[in-house]
Amino acid sequence: MMAVMANNAAEVFSAAANGDARSLARLLSWVECGSDALRGLDRLGASHVSSGYVIGITGAPGVGKSSCTAALIGQWRSRNARVAVLAVDPSSPFSGGALLGDRVRMQDHVTDSGVFIRSMASRGHLGGLSAAVPEALSVLEAVGFDVIIVETVGVGQAEVDIAMLADTTLVLLAPGMGDGVQSVKAGILEIADVYVVNKADRAGADSTVSDLKALLALGGRHSVAGSWRPHIVSTVATTGSGIDELMAACDAHRKWLARSDGLHRRRIARCASQLEALMLAALRARVGSIDDAGLFAQLAEQVARGDRDPYEAAAALLASL
Repeated sequence: MMAVMANNAAEVFSAAANGDARSLARLLSWVECGSDALRGLDRLGASHVSSGYVIGITGAPGVGKSSCTAALIGQWRSRNARVAVLAVDPSSPFSGGALLGDRVRMQDHVTDSGVFIRSMASRGHLGGLSAAVPEALSVLEAVGFDVIIVETVGVGQAEVDIAMLADTTLVLLAPGMGDGVQSVKAGILEIADVYVVNKADRAGADSTVSDLKALLALGGRHSVAGSWRPHIVSTVATTGSGIDELMAACDAHRKWLARSDGLHRRRIARCASQLEALMLAALRARVGSIDDAGLFAQLAEQVARGDRDPYEAAAALLASL
């Protein structure tokens, strides 16, 4: 049975590498469900040296992440780059599925054979991403995409996981979505390689840019000699205004990564995230097996009665794995 699965995986991978969208979708479905077929793909992926460029797009709900993603797809396609998009959507608390899987703002690109768009449900994973994203990135790089855009679910101040996966992280803001104090808070604003003030045709855009400049003037990791100083770009993604400047900022950051050790460090961080995701998936599977035996319920009842310390109960669960 395993030999048949391995052969099937090899055929599907080969078809995906040759541009078959259905085969690629099948690979990513295996990624999301944790299929054993992926074990063979790890070796196949390792044999492909990838030069894929990963762009992370994050920000609060309503700042225009999907519109910005669509605009960037058009720019990269004008350079003849093959583009993949992983768009992480909020999950239904009932079905676990993605609520916004149609990606309506990217419909202009769905018929382009050089573009692949995949929605992934967050399924309760914190940090603005899906637990399957690191592995999905490996698959997309292995099949030869030049650019991979990861659009996070709408996030708050603390969801910074995208910085561990992307080569270049774009943090989007919009005028009128918070006072100046928000721009100096620790959290998501600290991970930006490029700040994008989208919807810049609205009142308050200049003030938002000024707040970001004040934030950069306070110092931080970018103030260390030789480090990257984040660019600030104003855009109106729906009209294309400022997108050329945004592309130039991404190009500048990519060149900086190439001449520093930044790219190597980010690839190590990405691999670490992938290993962590795989380890946690295996751990959850084991936890599920002991939950079937009722051990969770037994220990929880003991803790609720005060018969057992919760730390002791957690240690007992770990010992049973």
